[in-house]
Amino acid sequence: MVSKTVVTAFQSAGHDHQRCLEDALAYAAETCARRGVRLTRLREQVLRLVWGNHEPVKAYDLLESLRRDHEGAAPPTVYRALDFLLKEGLIHRIESLNAYIGCGDPSSPHTGQFLICRKCNSVAELNDPEIGELIASKTKQIGFKMDHQTIELSGICPKCSG
Repeated sequence: MVSKTVVTAFQSAGHDHQRCLEDALAYAAETCARRGVRLTRLREQVLRLVWGNHEPVKAYDLLESLRRDHEGAAPPTVYRALDFLLKEGLIHRIESLNAYIGCGDPSSPHTGQFLICRKCNSVAELNDPEIGELIASKTKQIGFKMDHQTIELSGICPKCSG
């Protein structure tokens, strides 16, 4: 049984990624409309590219893909779109890889714990409040004022471990 702390599991053979992508884009459009912010065509394209598969994607890879439709696309274009998507909680930044991945549950802000397969680069996302609270408590005990928390663990996913 998958724990409810699993936001995005490692993908199984039966995963319907097209539906996954469509759900993410529909949720993003609905959320942006509700918040009164614009999900421009370019922002939606960047989100679509980030959700292209369940592997982290680097900004310059996004730029290369965008240039197929927008010749004049430049790094600031991509970074502004990524900043917007991050701010709205629709994607996450995987710090150790300097890459981005779609958020499996953008409905509520969360710190996220990421399991990164070092063989296939797939990522699973957890949201275990107990982990976040424990770290917040420990840092507070030593007087550290934490402003951001991301936990990244590398290892081997179930598919790669056989």
